[in-house]
Amino acid sequence: MRRRHIEHHTESDGDDDVMLRIGAEELTIRRRYETASIFNDFLIGLWFLVGSVAFLRPSWQEFGTWLFIIGSAELLLRPMIRLAHRIHLQRLPRGRWDF
Repeated sequence: MRRRHIEHHTESDGDDDVMLRIGAEELTIRRRYETASIFNDFLIGLWFLVGSVAFLRPSWQEFGTWLFIIGSAELLLRPMIRLAHRIHLQRLPRGRWDF
């Protein structure tokens, strides 16, 4: 029978990282949320960069405005990703493994 063990780490920014070790395999729950956050941040930067360039031409200003609106709406996703991450960590069964 494989021994199961969870390691609980707290980073300096207050985010928790939980690793589940099953034999030689490690599953990092945070990885999927971190990837979503990085992808979201990349898109935010892209929307604002292209929107800024669009403002250089008067005929593209409406397009640029829409990109700024999209980028601003995506800024709202950042705390929602962090909240989903925390909820996911809280739902982990804590009694089955040692810390």
